[in-house]
Amino acid sequence: MAKLDKTLEEWKAMLDPEQYNVCRLKGTERPFSGKYNETKTDGVYHCICCNEPLFDSETKFDSGCGWPSFYAPLEGSAVVEVRDVSHGMIRTEVVCSKCDAHLGHVFPDGPAPTGLRYCINSVCLELVPRGA
Repeated sequence: MAKLDKTLEEWKAMLDPEQYNVCRLKGTERPFSGKYNETKTDGVYHCICCNEPLFDSETKFDSGCGWPSFYAPLEGSAVVEVRDVSHGMIRTEVVCSKCDAHLGHVFPDGPAPTGLRYCINSVCLELVPRGA
């Protein structure tokens, strides 16, 4: 897969301020505020920056954390995990494998079959309903 490479100025021109802050500056949306936190629609979640398919609704679950949660990404290579030592914590950041957009973090407290919880900002995603 070819990397999508744009300058911060190009990203700023194409994203709204919240999308830019989260996806490009590694911000976060307020818990329980995202449009996909409680969504049950069947479909595939794509990266808002590059339209890369990232997560299937079949792996979405209600973790109660305030952000959409998934137990696995699409096709192991949809996202990349990066060590994050910001804010005095050691976490694993999740970024889009195509455009390096910050999506959220992954934690080892999810359900079977993976035991993982990909905690993803709604603002980074675009849900494409199945069959659309």
